Amino acid sequence: MTAKELKQKYLEFFERHGHQIIPGASLIPENDPTVLFTTAGMHPLVPYLLGEKHPAGTRLADVQKCIRTGDIDSVGDDWHLTFFEMLGNWSLGDPKDPKGIGAGYFKKEAIEMSFEFLTKELNIPLEKLAVSCFAGDDDAPKDEESASAWRSLGISDKRIAFLSKEDNWWPAGGKMPGPQGPDTEMFYWNSDESAPEDFDPQDKRWVEIWNDVFMQYNKAADGSYQPLVQQNVDTGMGLERTVAILNGKKSVYEIEPLLTVCSQVTALFESTLEELEAEQTKAVRIIADHLRAAVFILAESVAPSNVERGYVLRRLIRRAIRYGKQLGIKDAFTAKVAEVVIAQMGGFYKELREQRDFIIDELNNEEEKFSATLENGLKKFEKLKIDEQKKISGQDAFILFSTYGFPLEITKDLATERGWQVDEENFNLEFAKHQDISRKGAEQKFKGGLADNSEVTAKMHTATHLMLAALRRVLGDHVYQKGANITSERIRFDFSHGEKMTAEQIKQVEDLVNEQINKKIPVVCEEMTLEEAKERGAMGVFKNKYGERVKVYTVGDPSAGSGQVFSKEICGGPHAANTGDLGHFKIQKEESSSAGVRRIKAVLE
Repeated sequence: MTAKELKQKYLEFFERHGHQIIPGASLIPENDPTVLFTTAGMHPLVPYLLGEKHPAGTRLADVQKCIRTGDIDSVGDDWHLTFFEMLGNWSLGDPKDPKGIGAGYFKKEAIEMSFEFLTKELNIPLEKLAVSCFAGDDDAPKDEESASAWRSLGISDKRIAFLSKEDNWWPAGGKMPGPQGPDTEMFYWNSDESAPEDFDPQDKRWVEIWNDVFMQYNKAADGSYQPLVQQNVDTGMGLERTVAILNGKKSVYEIEPLLTVCSQVTALFESTLEELEAEQTKAVRIIADHLRAAVFILAESVAPSNVERGYVLRRLIRRAIRYGKQLGIKDAFTAKVAEVVIAQMGGFYKELREQRDFIIDELNNEEEKFSATLENGLKKFEKLKIDEQKKISGQDAFILFSTYGFPLEITKDLATERGWQVDEENFNLEFAKHQDISRKGAEQKFKGGLADNSEVTAKMHTATHLMLAALRRVLGDHVYQKGANITSERIRFDFSHGEKMTAEQIKQVEDLVNEQINKKIPVVCEEMTLEEAKERGAMGVFKNKYGERVKVYTVGDPSAGSGQVFSKEICGGPHAANTGDLGHFKIQKEESSSAGVRRIKAVLE
């Protein structure tokens, strides 16, 4: 079974079970400021998990592209990836229908559908399946409801493991506030040997392929848990892992498109996959993974930089380059690998083809910059003085970063290869002194969790719509949203514009927004088809992100023509009910974000 076939089979199965198929969202989260990238299928659905009504209904399914860097040190083994595709289905708090049809579902129904898809659609034999459930603690009871559902389907007690919050709770460990709950994970026995009767989650031959999350609690700021009125089901199946095991492979790098990408990398140093030694295999896999991830990030118009998303992108590209040099690749190669990724995946993800020139140009530029300093940086590294604990000082690590462009992770890689460590704490202090994000702070961005859905954030979201409309009036119709990060403290907004805004232009935007606030205009939400929204002149934010039905927020009378209202946008919310609720709008900073993209930081006072 190919990846394309599994996607089709999955979506058709859940469509038959009453789910609406929605398109996957951008890798840049619109509704969750706690993460730099979309790390799970739930991130684009944050407002709906928190109570907003989704225009497509309460049963949804999709294919979502994701980026995760938390396990970057494991990339190169058989199963870990930085970029991956996630198959997901949801029930958004719909009460159970007594007749068992038409409405939403919770634990029993979700588990029964998961089991049916695995055993009937994918023909996985029962003896190759095992599951884990939440063991219970002082905050929440043991999840016997899920275990009972599995038993009724034929899973024996010996194949059910009860694990702690670190393993069977989402968000993992339950450390962050917001909606969350226990999950049940499904494992496949990926070995030619017969599966043991007893399930041991520590046995690496058991590979996790699916996860059903049951959001039934809300964790308050004081750490207490209360039952949620809206109970959600949020599931995720790793596409690459599942395709690999269905084809009897021992690694995600043995299936397409990664197999072809890895083959291209080995051809660059005149070798084949069969001839590689273990360390070479790992290096080839890291290059293939990192450059595939980089291509998808670049397709979102993110450019390499020393902060946030740009820092992650730079880290991936430069790590791939270093491993390429280690393998003996002498010439520039990142663009060549990118071309293969675009050719392999540009059919399903047309943004790769649309952004090809930008992707190739940025990779060539970054490789040229880094290659020029890599050799000198490596010489500098070899001359570093190591203390008695075999630790590189934070100051030296920062010099490698600031002078030679070595992301901290590359210095850590080099140190690990020699049995050394890096003083990360002092590196972070040096980093912070130079007004960049600290590495520690950046890592927090990847822990996941749900966005603040407070009244203040809703006001910020509405102010962002007003600001975009004002920017288009002041700067021109070429202005479109390129990204947004909204918290209860501030708005950060990226938009297409090639020049620095003048002080007069900034004031004009502020005045236009505050004028709309002072008029106390109602903010009206309507549901309609995407075509209707386009006909009415509603603006969209990201390409290919909307389903057949959408929400349109209008500042003013929705029945008026698009030229007679200040703002009309397709959006998931949340929003204020009236512009008069917002307060005073103030732009604090306007700066460059990347080539052709400007960034505004603004607040409501």
